[in-house]
Amino acid sequence: MNFNQPPATKNDEYHLHLVSDSTGETLEAIVSAALVQFEGVEVHKHYWPLVRSAMQMERLMDDIKEHPGLIMYTLVNLEIRDVLEQQCRAANLPVLPILDPVIKLLGSYLGVQATHKPGRQHILDADYFERIDALQFSMAHDDGQLVEDLPQADIVLIGVSRSSKTPTSIYLANKGYKTMNVPFVPFVPMPPLLDVLRDKFVIGLTTSPERLSQIRTNRLRSINEEEEGDYIDLQHIQDEIKQCRRYCTDRGWQTIDVTRRSIEETAAAILNRYYQWQDARSGNKEKLDKT
Repeated sequence: MNFNQPPATKNDEYHLHLVSDSTGETLEAIVSAALVQFEGVEVHKHYWPLVRSAMQMERLMDDIKEHPGLIMYTLVNLEIRDVLEQQCRAANLPVLPILDPVIKLLGSYLGVQATHKPGRQHILDADYFERIDALQFSMAHDDGQLVEDLPQADIVLIGVSRSSKTPTSIYLANKGYKTMNVPFVPFVPMPPLLDVLRDKFVIGLTTSPERLSQIRTNRLRSINEEEEGDYIDLQHIQDEIKQCRRYCTDRGWQTIDVTRRSIEETAAAILNRYYQWQDARSGNKEKLDKT
């Protein structure tokens, strides 16, 4: 690592170069998560994915030097890493191998040497195809479609309109969980199959009436619809949310408030409860097996 370059002043432009021998998604995710901690700072990110040879790295360094800044990389090939490190030292540019501490610690703990093969997380293995299947399932079963397939779902979401059911379903599907979402509409019968489901994880999504009214109003404006009626009426929305929560509670299903949660946070909370549900289910099964 090289951190000899003086820090940039407030009037300077900040450049961040992300170099990867694969797609760069891992690097981008880590850097984006870190950058949100620095408010009021504008950083120009430069992406350099799929770097697969030392010669390619040497050519890229000419472009990087045109906008000098901090360089972070995920490169497993030692020859390519050497070129980058040497060129950065010569140009006095700060550089950081962002996954090295994690890989070294894992290697020490597991007692196994890293393979040093790029793009291993993108191999078309069984997990990859499971995620594709889950995504296709969730898209085909969005907003209460094909409810007869409820028993095939891993996770079932129940919620009123605009309570983030669809984006949460898609996010969970990208993690490999077949997710179906069913809308709760007052005075409209819910699918009877929900009342006879057994051994299935179902969770309700609720939110604050004020926030939901705002979201629905913005939605109507975006499609040039009239902003009136029960759909955005605050009292009606309060009753709607109460009915949805009661519907879930009466069936022993948990609910989660998504008011101040991002989609990622909502999905993480759902999966946390899903794992707890699975553990409890496994524990009950073991007890039955022993009797």
